Amino acid sequence: MSTAYAELESRWAEILDLQHGQSILGWDQEVMMPPGGANLRAHTLATLAGVIHGRVSDKGLAKLVEQLHGRRATLRPAERRAVDLVRREVRKATSIPARLATDIALAESECVESWRVARAAKSWTGFKKDLARMVALKREVAGLRAGKGPLYDALLDDFEPGATMAGIDPLLDALKELTVPLLQRVVAAKRKVPLRPFVGRFAVDAQRAFSRSVVTAMGIDLERARLDLSTHPFCGGVAPGDVRMTSRFDERDTRGGLFGAIHEAGHGLYEQGLDPKRARSPLGGAISMAIHESQSRLWENNVARGRAFWKHWLPRMKKAHPQLKDVTLDEVFAASNVMGPSMIRVESDELTYNLHIVLRYEIERDLIEGRIEASDLRDRWNEGMRALLGIVPKHDGEGVLQDIHWASGLFGYFPTYSLGNLYAAQFMEAARKAIGDLDARLAKGDLATLREWLRKNVHRHDQTVDAATLVKKVTGKPLSVDAFARHITAKVDAIYG
Repeated sequence: MSTAYAELESRWAEILDLQHGQSILGWDQEVMMPPGGANLRAHTLATLAGVIHGRVSDKGLAKLVEQLHGRRATLRPAERRAVDLVRREVRKATSIPARLATDIALAESECVESWRVARAAKSWTGFKKDLARMVALKREVAGLRAGKGPLYDALLDDFEPGATMAGIDPLLDALKELTVPLLQRVVAAKRKVPLRPFVGRFAVDAQRAFSRSVVTAMGIDLERARLDLSTHPFCGGVAPGDVRMTSRFDERDTRGGLFGAIHEAGHGLYEQGLDPKRARSPLGGAISMAIHESQSRLWENNVARGRAFWKHWLPRMKKAHPQLKDVTLDEVFAASNVMGPSMIRVESDELTYNLHIVLRYEIERDLIEGRIEASDLRDRWNEGMRALLGIVPKHDGEGVLQDIHWASGLFGYFPTYSLGNLYAAQFMEAARKAIGDLDARLAKGDLATLREWLRKNVHRHDQTVDAATLVKKVTGKPLSVDAFARHITAKVDAIYG
């Protein structure tokens, strides 16, 4: 290792340390912080963001990166990849003045608090001014980064490196073409699937205990993770040794708490499966948000909503909730996969979920590109819900205010959810091919075999490869809608005929 490359790793390790502190403060804001701390926390996070931006945009670091990039031929492959990753981040940071980075961090904290108040009041009116400010700041960032390209692509790259609207549009269009006729079949079937395995009266403590048992069986190491409560379930943390997951529970409906915990544990397993030796390295961390999302969606939908999973876990759920003693395997499988139009994205079914993403993607794309303004958002949302799902929100809390992403400035994030669904189905097909008796193992409660396959084939790579390379390496094919189409069509056939 050259002296110059060692200096790069040392500098980047300190930047990651600061980002780790930022992550924990953000987690605390959502989970533990008393409401009275909101104003000071906003300024603390803004200051920290400014410090991080200053480190990444430092002229000395930029000079060092360009020096190393100029003699790539002398570096080992892993070192070349690390230099490329750091160079990408440095170029992004140096395109944005420190003032703008601090303004965005402050606006994010304030906008999240504004969103929280507006969501509780179920009223868009008090939030739209703060969101308009956030959109303006994000347009400014995109304009500085995009060059001659689309503004939205510059923000999308933050979450899915290398992805563009030109690449995503055909995939989302194909998902729409797949979903609409399947949804029409579901609606036309007029089958009312009984929800009694999940809907009724369920003690929250029993729900949390059962969810914890599933998460532990999945392989989450609670010596290196936490499972807490928050308004909006998420998974955060700083490294494989400190993963923070949250969920929320409803005594009248266990689906959100159970499947939400499994979903976030899928994220957590990915984090814990990363190489701890790379935790302070440019090569450390998730490849992309879509790959991250593939792991949560795989465990939630491809595993936990499957018949094999419930062969093992239904008897244990009955012990947790004795009122379910006569529930059958067919009933819990159908109730796990009930399909139809719904208002809330995080509670929507596997079939219609992608329509929720299409709506958000098209709105945020048009917001950033300047085709619509923040003041138009509620009307655009309600019109989109009617067009895509045939329903309209009764109030803003179940409509335009339901997600925290835009309040947090996460424009470019939403399409990674649908990409994650596609990756999940493709990875699961590859896992079934590699592990011939996978479903039989799941039916016996063996979740470890799948976890270890994922750890070997997906998790352990960190950022040593990009997403396109990974999916071809693992499945032998580029990303497409095909595996997901087979997966979701089989479920519609099984439940709705």
